[in-house]
Amino acid sequence: MSTRTNPSSITAARAVGGASIVGAERHNGDGPGPQVMDAATLKGDSVVNDQGDDLGKIEAIMLDVTTGRIAYAVLSFGGFLGMGNKLFAIPWSALTLDTDQKCFILNVAKERLDNAPGFDKDHWPSMADAAWATNLHTYYSARPYWDDSLRSSEDRRTSAGSDARDPDAY
Repeated sequence: MSTRTNPSSITAARAVGGASIVGAERHNGDGPGPQVMDAATLKGDSVVNDQGDDLGKIEAIMLDVTTGRIAYAVLSFGGFLGMGNKLFAIPWSALTLDTDQKCFILNVAKERLDNAPGFDKDHWPSMADAAWATNLHTYYSARPYWDDSLRSSEDRRTSAGSDARDPDAY
């Protein structure tokens, strides 16, 4: 991996609970991305840290159905030829999409990921468990996606941010 993006250039997207986006291709006018993307296109994307170390790849993107928010990306790390991989739930807000390098950046040392709470493909944690989720977000120093202060941010592109009583609000 070549040059890493300066963390101070990361967009304000993280302030409202999403993954940040960096790179010159943020918006080229063609297609839906990168602000709105098909989750299937992100499966298999590489994840690196700020030092360019390979941390694995995205295996799944987990949606909190009740809030309509992305809760976690499931990262596959380690193993050989897909065998023995350990899986990690990574808070979505802990990731940065780098459109130049076409990968995600997770600001964590490889050694810290080695010691992170993980699971295997046959024994997934209860991701709806509040204690588990809080501990996970704390481990990655990520703001929880369910944080009440996030609900105050209005996004008129979604029904959650719209006010159906005022048709002139748009």
